[in-house]
Amino acid sequence: MRIQLLSGTLGILFAGAIHAQQSADSVRTVALGEVVVSESYRTRQEKLTALPVDVVRKDFLSRHFSGNLVQTLEQIPGVHSMDIGAGFSKPVIRGLGFNRIAVSENGIKQEGQQWGSDHGLEIDAFNIDEVRVRKGPASLLFGSDAMGGVIEVLPPVTPILNGLAGEAVLLSKTVNGTLGGSLMLGWKRGAWYVKGRYSEQRYGDYRVPTDTVVYLTQKMPVYGRRLKNTAGVERNASLFSAYARGHYRMNVALSNAYQKMGFFAGAHGVPDLARVQDDGDSRNIDLPFSRVNHLKLTTHQELFGERFILSGDFGWQYNHREEWSAFHTHYDTQPLPERDPDKELEFRLHTFSSSLRLRLLPSTTWEHTVGLDAQAQRNDIGGYTFLLPEYRRLTTGAYWLTMYRPSNRFMVSGGARYDLGRVRVAASTDPYLAEYLRRQGYEEEKVKAYELRSVGADRTYGDYSLSAGIVWNPTPQHLVKVNLGRSFRLPGANELASNGVHHGTFRHEQGDPSLSSERGWQLDASYSFRRGALELTVSPFLSLFDNYIYLRPTGEWSVLPHAGQIYRYTGARVVFAGGEVTFDVPLPANLSYRLAGEYVYTRNRDERTALSFSPPASMRNTLTWERGRVRLYAEWQAIASQRRIARNEDQTPGANLLHVGGSLRLHALGTHVEVALDARNVFDTKYYNHLSFYRKVEIPEPGRNFQLSIKIPFNQHSK
Repeated sequence: MRIQLLSGTLGILFAGAIHAQQSADSVRTVALGEVVVSESYRTRQEKLTALPVDVVRKDFLSRHFSGNLVQTLEQIPGVHSMDIGAGFSKPVIRGLGFNRIAVSENGIKQEGQQWGSDHGLEIDAFNIDEVRVRKGPASLLFGSDAMGGVIEVLPPVTPILNGLAGEAVLLSKTVNGTLGGSLMLGWKRGAWYVKGRYSEQRYGDYRVPTDTVVYLTQKMPVYGRRLKNTAGVERNASLFSAYARGHYRMNVALSNAYQKMGFFAGAHGVPDLARVQDDGDSRNIDLPFSRVNHLKLTTHQELFGERFILSGDFGWQYNHREEWSAFHTHYDTQPLPERDPDKELEFRLHTFSSSLRLRLLPSTTWEHTVGLDAQAQRNDIGGYTFLLPEYRRLTTGAYWLTMYRPSNRFMVSGGARYDLGRVRVAASTDPYLAEYLRRQGYEEEKVKAYELRSVGADRTYGDYSLSAGIVWNPTPQHLVKVNLGRSFRLPGANELASNGVHHGTFRHEQGDPSLSSERGWQLDASYSFRRGALELTVSPFLSLFDNYIYLRPTGEWSVLPHAGQIYRYTGARVVFAGGEVTFDVPLPANLSYRLAGEYVYTRNRDERTALSFSPPASMRNTLTWERGRVRLYAEWQAIASQRRIARNEDQTPGANLLHVGGSLRLHALGTHVEVALDARNVFDTKYYNHLSFYRKVEIPEPGRNFQLSIKIPFNQHSK
């Protein structure tokens, strides 16, 4: 097994580390003059934009590492993880998720089937050095699908010294028997830097603190407190190369992410007691399951001078998603497919992306940026059921942004963007459904209406974004930021043309080809006070949307068997409001305390209800003791109950969780080995995640989990 190969390399790494230490000892000592650091890297990045932004680097990612990027970033107030079992997750920022949050890696937006609540994020969590989380409207720079924020994964920094460097990481979890690891090797020589990484995780059915779950009044047993068929595997391989000389620099990145995860049979289609019987194997992946492969090739090109920076990002992605379930048909006329009879759904999405950006620096006080983006998508489908039709999508946008900074204490910025988009949806008919309805005695007019599963559509959209903001730093201790923006989002193909039973959500979902673009005004502000290690940050926000697209229960009963009522994508006037607060204070005896809280209020002004997937208020209280190479912490996480819910959504009770852990840095064999042990949900508390894919089936979150990670870096410098 590939994981065993990773552990087998540790001896080689130790030997390399010894040689690296011997090489480092030969470097001559050089005396430097006094260096005064006026502000941190994080503070500098925060002052470059009027939007709230959290900058997390290697130390934060290592300290909170979980093997899952979104769950790691959940430590940032305002960021939530929409979980799909214990393996997959997708991001939610201030209550906005799905196609309203853009994830950018190496300058290119990640494009997959992110519209579904059971679709995870295909990015290697081991292969990340720095992330910027932008909260609020980011359509101006990142275009459609960024109206709620951006998770920006930055490319790795090229080492200064020539030579070979790398790291090996091992990860294990008790809650689902995870065994994972990652091996990275990087080589720097002159103007060139090349880095490769391979990561793999395998896990079994995860444990839950309950013996039964109840769905639709039906009690289903959970044998051995393990949720059957939630095992999975994740494999990621990547290659990164960079070149820099003179006024030119570039990089090229190639990555392939593979994920396969089983679905709890009681959460896929109609619950069936026979399908949740224990099969005696907690690590096998049986039907139903999903399989995703994401192949991506990107390049960044940059030419810069004293007064300008011209850059371009270009990328191609292929996202291939399959959902497998034992062949079942509700129409007795539908034959068994000759090939892959259990392939229920298949989506093959090709995406070509390009962007050009010119940054002009005419003086020390003025900065102008103009840019042009274009993206083309083609989605093909397969499988024995129908949900989303084939479509083609083309978008392009141009923007302008100006910043005026008369001093280091004050900045004002403003900009505008206009986008054009065209979506062509292929028509699709279902003759098996038509024959079934005729046998059921439906009139021919209704038969014809339902036989057309997808109405052919060719829609063109145009919309604009605006942004204006200030950054005021009256003294080194105080920082004030305010931003007002108008953002938009072009409707997705699922919102325009889906029409079928989505087994992942237990309902008949139907698009509306007449939908207009989603748009709204958003006001974001933040205030920060810093004095030494004492920090206080408060970030309120208010968003008003006049055409927020959501799935609305129509009250119409679907003629599709086992489908229930129809949920149709509809526009509505909605409100988002809330904020985050963080407070860090140093204490005596090497102790420190951190408070992080968040609150989101949502309201559908047309329906007079809350919106679905609205995260509950929560608070983290963390006490940390750190001395030398040892760090210990205890965290109390308080999650409020969520009683403000949308129609046909269940209330979620609150919970109090205790997490403890620590890390130790060991100097062994010429390198610094970092060992971290964490215990999550120490008291094995039964609680629910309101955003979880399994919440609607009354399945609680994973139980007590011990996580062990070992990181072994090494380097060998040369002249």
